[in-house]
Amino acid sequence: MKLNRYGYLIGEGFRNVFTHGFMSFASVTIIIACLIVMGSFTLLDINVNQIVEDIGNQNQILAYVDEDMTAQEATAQIQTKLEALDNVASVNFVSRSEARQNFLEKYDESYMEGLNEEVFRHRFVIQLVDLSQMDATKTAIENVDGIVKVNAPTEFADKFISVRNVISIVSLVLIAILGFVSLFIMSNTIKLATYGRREEIAIMKMVGASNSFIRCPFVIEGLVLGIAGGGLAFLAQWGLYKALETKVAQSLAISFVQIVPFSQVWVIVLVAFLAVGVLVGAVGGVIAIRNYLKV
Repeated sequence: MKLNRYGYLIGEGFRNVFTHGFMSFASVTIIIACLIVMGSFTLLDINVNQIVEDIGNQNQILAYVDEDMTAQEATAQIQTKLEALDNVASVNFVSRSEARQNFLEKYDESYMEGLNEEVFRHRFVIQLVDLSQMDATKTAIENVDGIVKVNAPTEFADKFISVRNVISIVSLVLIAILGFVSLFIMSNTIKLATYGRREEIAIMKMVGASNSFIRCPFVIEGLVLGIAGGGLAFLAQWGLYKALETKVAQSLAISFVQIVPFSQVWVIVLVAFLAVGVLVGAVGGVIAIRNYLKV
């Protein structure tokens, strides 16, 4: 008996989807559009965070040693102090001769005419843990005895961090707004179904049907629409992201940008899209029928 009842409720939920075909289509379309916008900003946020992390790994602070110090003195007196500083991931010593060799590998040897390795100073190449703390770390390095000059791309790092923070805030705001829009459209769609069946719902209430029994088909309708919207939005987002990956890979102007492969995030995107679809659908169904249960 219970199986028959569950079958009836599920069947009614699916039937409602097709009974209001146009509004169901509109609801799914709205959910797809909202999820794609939310997903696009979220993926943008993920990629900007990845770029900032890459900058943190690639950009280095160069700390130049007092020219009167020998290589042995520099490593013995300074390196340990640098490694003990907060936010320092690694410290590598580069001697004058190594610095000269690195210069020659990047530039034509003609630049070195008349110059010897004494022109280059001993230096430490310092990698940071957190790029956002570069200013404070630079100041701490400058206060280490024996360090006479520090080069750090602080302005470049600050700009990327600012961009990342703005995108994160915009993403959260859009997710909230578009989630509300999806919920509003979904609840209105299901309200049409409940309005057409308001007398039937009233009769069911009077003969003793429970609120959960009456509500179930409408919640199932919302779930079906939400899952359909979430699944189709995922496929659309996948296609758009793969097209962007191809475009970036083929563009020389932005070839330095490394896009996070969709293969690394597709599970998160799929689960998030389906979860939002289910949540919006279920809540929309509950909200839509709430007033009609007050008989």
